[in-house]
Amino acid sequence: PCAEETPPDDEAASNEVPGRVVGVVKREPRTLCGSFETRDGDEVAAPGSRRLVPFCPVDRRFPKVLVETRQLARLAGQRVVVAVDAWNPADRYPRGHYVEALGERGDKATETKVLLRELDIATGAFAPEALGCLPLEGAAFIIPSAEIATRVDLRAVDVCSIDPPGCRDIDDALHCVPRGANFEVGVHIADVTHFVASGSPLDLEAARRGTSTYLVDRRLDMLPSLLTADLCSLRADVDRLAFSAILIVSPDGTVLERNFEKTVIRSRQALTYHQAQAMIDDADGSINRSAVAASVRRLAKIARTLRANRKAAGSLELASPEVRFKMEEESDAPTDVGAYALVEANATVEEFMLLANVQVAAKLAERYPALALLRHHPAPPPERFEQLVAHAARRDHAIDVSSSKNLADSLDGAVDADDPYLNKLLRIAATRCMAPAKYFCARDRAAGDRGHYGLAASVYTHFTSPIRRYADVVAHRLLAASIGREALPPAFSAPGASAALGDLAESLNRRTLNAQRAGRKSVALHTRLFFRDHPRPDCPARVLAVHPERLDLLLPDYGVELSLRLVERGGEPLAVDDGRHEVSWTAGGTAVTVRVFDAVRVAVRVDAPKSAEDDVGVVAIELVSPAPPDG
Repeated sequence: PCAEETPPDDEAASNEVPGRVVGVVKREPRTLCGSFETRDGDEVAAPGSRRLVPFCPVDRRFPKVLVETRQLARLAGQRVVVAVDAWNPADRYPRGHYVEALGERGDKATETKVLLRELDIATGAFAPEALGCLPLEGAAFIIPSAEIATRVDLRAVDVCSIDPPGCRDIDDALHCVPRGANFEVGVHIADVTHFVASGSPLDLEAARRGTSTYLVDRRLDMLPSLLTADLCSLRADVDRLAFSAILIVSPDGTVLERNFEKTVIRSRQALTYHQAQAMIDDADGSINRSAVAASVRRLAKIARTLRANRKAAGSLELASPEVRFKMEEESDAPTDVGAYALVEANATVEEFMLLANVQVAAKLAERYPALALLRHHPAPPPERFEQLVAHAARRDHAIDVSSSKNLADSLDGAVDADDPYLNKLLRIAATRCMAPAKYFCARDRAAGDRGHYGLAASVYTHFTSPIRRYADVVAHRLLAASIGREALPPAFSAPGASAALGDLAESLNRRTLNAQRAGRKSVALHTRLFFRDHPRPDCPARVLAVHPERLDLLLPDYGVELSLRLVERGGEPLAVDDGRHEVSWTAGGTAVTVRVFDAVRVAVRVDAPKSAEDDVGVVAIELVSPAPPDG
């Protein structure tokens, strides 16, 4: 993975400074999801008896809320929504009222509703006005010949897409053919804006949603499925409208020419990553001599050069644990979980998406310096790297953070033949030193402060995923206007357009972050479900962080992170040496010391819920090796 990785919220760097709340001018309406706290006998209380009951939000940052209700017998054991009404300064807890029930606590569907509601993710059907913007023919829509006549017709070109198995929302496709000593590379992106008119009800709803949200077991689309899975999806063997970046690239990876065209394409094959990888591995074409296979091999070769050039410029190759679940078909319960394995085909596609995004960003920043919607990734302050540098030094590796180039080079050099996984741990730790990248309107940042630190790019945007990101829809509209294909939308040429785009950027940043959080929470929920049904008595783990009362662990076989609580006899916290980043205890009379990145072995299970906040259960981890503290 490249440095577009977004660190977990609680690990993200920040330029914010601490402060204190000295008064509340206006209280925003707030609803919370959670459960009522009950005691033995509460469930059989007399129906209709009014009681003041503590409500426990699932978000533990919030206090309990006292709710007066007659429905405790019915609502005990349910996930419910409560609205906060008031908080008297003399009261320990705020008061609120019951809004609605979501379902049984611990049920996967219910807990998914909770996490989506907490993060304000749109889950409802699209409004009739929005659906009314779709082609009346529905799935039978055929591109009018008059529309094709206005476009560059590339249906004779051997285009293909490369995606995960079962992918339905195919945003992008590629082609590569020789052009003398150079290569013509086509990066073809679904022409979503042909179907989504600026300012239309569908456009406004897509802007409000901001992004698609990907959960373990489903996808919540930014646009209706008629577009995402059909008319805009660049499926094989059907004519599709695209917005294409046609690049002439030299063998050394230099972009000699760039053209952006509205096109019509007909993909030859919708490949999976592993199908594309088989073509790449067939280096001499002795197994597959098709035009598509030859194109994929050329793309892979150029991508290697582009990647080397990016790295030479200081682009970072970071890492984060990526998890894939195998689901039981009938019950939809997780039956297996593991770290997602990447192949070169993944990196090949990623390289051309990055290249197209950089080329579009340069065009938009030049043509619309006050309107371009760009993406900024700031350089982390040096103090964010202090623990990474110290942890690496304990393993005899020097990490130089004076520039992204030096950081990339030192991470490349931090290889231990006896511990191959250490390099990935260092890259995970480096990822968590980064602030997340954010959208911004070009007017709001000086030209020298628009860069993308992780990609070592002076300017960057998102263009390649308009099916699932609204920022890309904006880029498509600006790009179409920049090449004279379409007029600048009225919203972009009206007075105050730059300020409106700045507000949109903030909204998209918030929506994007919430979608990422939802994805992580879905992974965490399914992880608890998996270990509840499939406890593991002994599995390898690596230490990511050391705290006085816990170890933060990564389970490489499963790609998941968990925390192990450790206390000495009598409940006292263990001795942590912050300078050496280690924790020590005594086990059976033997001194034990564990450091960051050490390998340990643990038993993992999920116990029954212990409080009203808990969902399917509580993860319980026990040390197998080394032995846990005495007591």
